[in-house]
Amino acid sequence: MQTNFTDEQLKDPGVARANEILRSCVHCGFCTATCPTYQVLGDELDSPRGRIYLIKDMLEAGRPADEKTVKHIDRCLGCLACMTTCPSGVHYMHLVDHARDHIEKTYRRPPLERLMRWTVAQLLPYPGRFRLALRLAQLGRPFARLMPDARLKAMLALAPHHIPKASPNDRPQVFEATAPRRMRVALLTGCAQRALDTDINDATIRLLRRLGCEVVIPKGMGCCGALTHHMGRADQSHALAATNIRAWMAEKRARGLDAVVINTSGCGTTIKDYGHIFRNDPLAADAAEVSALALDVTELLERLGLPEGAPKGVRVAYHSACSLQHGQRIRQTPKDLLIRAGFEVTEPADPHLCCGSAGTYNLLHPEISAELKARKVATIEARRPDVVSAGNIGCIMQIGSGTEVPVVHTVELLDWATGGPKPRRLDLGNDPP
Repeated sequence: MQTNFTDEQLKDPGVARANEILRSCVHCGFCTATCPTYQVLGDELDSPRGRIYLIKDMLEAGRPADEKTVKHIDRCLGCLACMTTCPSGVHYMHLVDHARDHIEKTYRRPPLERLMRWTVAQLLPYPGRFRLALRLAQLGRPFARLMPDARLKAMLALAPHHIPKASPNDRPQVFEATAPRRMRVALLTGCAQRALDTDINDATIRLLRRLGCEVVIPKGMGCCGALTHHMGRADQSHALAATNIRAWMAEKRARGLDAVVINTSGCGTTIKDYGHIFRNDPLAADAAEVSALALDVTELLERLGLPEGAPKGVRVAYHSACSLQHGQRIRQTPKDLLIRAGFEVTEPADPHLCCGSAGTYNLLHPEISAELKARKVATIEARRPDVVSAGNIGCIMQIGSGTEVPVVHTVELLDWATGGPKPRRLDLGNDPP
């Protein structure tokens, strides 16, 4: 694609990177075939190619974002299926992230939308606040039908009926390996996950200890910044990310770390990109080192060598989270681990398509999200599984709200197969107490 940025514009690192990405696009349109919003809406401007044209026009003109551009960029899930499909290697993630940052700085949203986005950004990254908000949402759920905005209804509807108590395992501490020590790793405990499902971190800690890992929950660690990063709130997301970089590097320099382990794939995609995000920051070297240390929990389990298990007689439908398969290019490893542990694994049709969760998307675009969820649930239920496995808390909550089939994190099944407790959702359904 030909671009016409001025030399002055190209002095901005974000614009320079956008120019590189735009020039790699050859207009082929392969991305439209795998774009969930294009499939649902049928509008070229709701495809990656259409959005690329809108971003190019906005950035080249050096103008503030307009309503039309904002509407179609906001509708992007950020699922990155287009990056998997693209034969030219267009790095759409960096392009759309820069566009969202530009939108946030130059476009004034309507008052209700500004309030909703501010509220989401002030609640979800902070487990204590989010847990309180969930309890208030439980009280408000009976009045959801009276809400004047579909997004407010979605926020109330997505709150679980039962909210787990905070897990003591999420506090800063060190868990000694219960087998001969092989590695020392830091575990990202997350933000929304700590309020929505404490079983995931608990299972991860048990499993890693059993396989010879000393597991550290570093002091000062918090939200990775992914949720606000993809909302274009660069200052907030960078501040959160910088706090984590400092916490992990302090731990590494003091006592050593072999890996930073992430069991929420949406977080993992962003953390692995810290080196790019902070490339022009004083934290650049530390950020790059953290990105190099970052591993999805399934990557680490593959390195450690999961014990082979006897057949369990349990049919697992594996849902490949977009941030795992497209963002981190991890596709086969989780399935291989489940098979090795003794589970029968099946994959739904169209596994490349998003379930509609996408961070805050199901809160801010509930109609499109609901359509994608219905399609995903239908493909999963067609496989008649006993349980659904996924590697991202957003997917777990999204799919779980649309099916009676229990949905659990992959690590919970692997923990169970190697001596841990049976996942509670296998007995209690998708909303455990």
